[in-house]
Amino acid sequence: MTRSTKDSHRSPLPVAVVGAGPVGLVAAAHLLARGETPLILEAGEAVGASIREWGHVRLFSPWKHLTEPVSRRMLEAHGWTHPPGESLPTGWELVRDFLEPLANLPSLAPHLHLGQRVVGITRQGFDKVRTAGRQAAPFELVVRTREGGIQRHRARAVLDASGTWTTPNPVGAGGLPAEGEEEFRDHLRYGIPDIRGAERARYAGLRTLVVGSGHSAFHSVLELSRLGEDAPGSEVIWAVRGTEPGGMFGGGGRDALPARGRLGEGLRALVTEGSVRLVTGFRVARIEGSGDRLQVVAECGTRLDPVDQIIVNTGFRPDLRILRELRIDLDPWLEAPAKLAPLIDPNLHSCGSVPPHGYDTLGHPEQDVFVLGMKSYGRAPTFLVLTGFEQVRSVVRGLTGDLEGARRVELVLPETGVCSSDFLAGTWAPDGVRDGTPDGGADRGPAAVPAAIPATAPRPPTGSACCG
Repeated sequence: MTRSTKDSHRSPLPVAVVGAGPVGLVAAAHLLARGETPLILEAGEAVGASIREWGHVRLFSPWKHLTEPVSRRMLEAHGWTHPPGESLPTGWELVRDFLEPLANLPSLAPHLHLGQRVVGITRQGFDKVRTAGRQAAPFELVVRTREGGIQRHRARAVLDASGTWTTPNPVGAGGLPAEGEEEFRDHLRYGIPDIRGAERARYAGLRTLVVGSGHSAFHSVLELSRLGEDAPGSEVIWAVRGTEPGGMFGGGGRDALPARGRLGEGLRALVTEGSVRLVTGFRVARIEGSGDRLQVVAECGTRLDPVDQIIVNTGFRPDLRILRELRIDLDPWLEAPAKLAPLIDPNLHSCGSVPPHGYDTLGHPEQDVFVLGMKSYGRAPTFLVLTGFEQVRSVVRGLTGDLEGARRVELVLPETGVCSSDFLAGTWAPDGVRDGTPDGGADRGPAAVPAAIPATAPRPPTGSACCG
């Protein structure tokens, strides 16, 4: 595989950055700092469009882990002040206090194009099969504008930081939609609903099923439990595919991100005391109508009690369609770059045990194409935003001829328990938590949490063992 030489990056063409979330905007900042011209193409009508959809959620990562040196220096040169390092922002605060100021910098703003959805990327004049002369051809990005028209842009390199938020996994255990999933879609909510806020009416006084075992599911279960405190009749059933629930709750007090540790401990307490009905080993096969409610059936035939709503928190997957005409080398099951996949396999690694990686690991047979951020992890749920910032630093160094800098490790990840399945989205910190410590709010402290879930509890809502 060839790589850019010291002088080969000199080109009048920009480097295309797909997506204006944290990783995409930080990539643009690094490109500017290295004398490159970014072309930032964002499908949404504002930066951080996906984050805005879960803006009500408070992150477990403190501010000190949500920014990075190059963009900080650029912002501080224009009077920006870094938020308190140990405080935990909401998604909206992350957008307001970091992404929007970064996007509005005079050096970056002219290169940002909103409402521009990339629908395909190729080598100009070369389909995927043709080789001779390929590397000399610029990239061509086909873009659908907000008005519905088509534009074409040329670029010397492509950084795809478009994320995975818009392509959630189905509730069906086999990776395809369950029988009835499309038919009853109006009763299903993918992502992280604002359960006690804008979407309260959808869940108050009703029985809701949450499917999933990552931090998105944690958040949903906790919020539904709280809703039940002031909305009589609100119930929550929590179904997970695994049969050993103890590992889901993470590292507790050993977690270097304290809010993440408390998250798992709070869930463990609710399950143990019976406030939340947890069903393990439940793999959804079909959804049926049951009067005004739904009945969810597992592959082995076990049925849950009828529910009114279903929250699907089964993770996300990359949308690879825009890369179809490029020579991309992906792992066949994780859908991550082939060299990266063994390093992020969720069967072997948590967030903190994934080694820093960048230019060499993320490369493809198609020179100067890189998938960054959450999308680079494919279907693996082990991503932290700090990892994305290190990817950006390394890749931009490599693109601009500094291979020594690209291969230098400049990241130490916090020790971790269990990772989020959707990078920032789906994280949670208890009410009353600021600066990483409880201040007397509604947080369930570690002392109130038993060491483990008793083997006999909880039983499935039907009163019978679920299938394994």
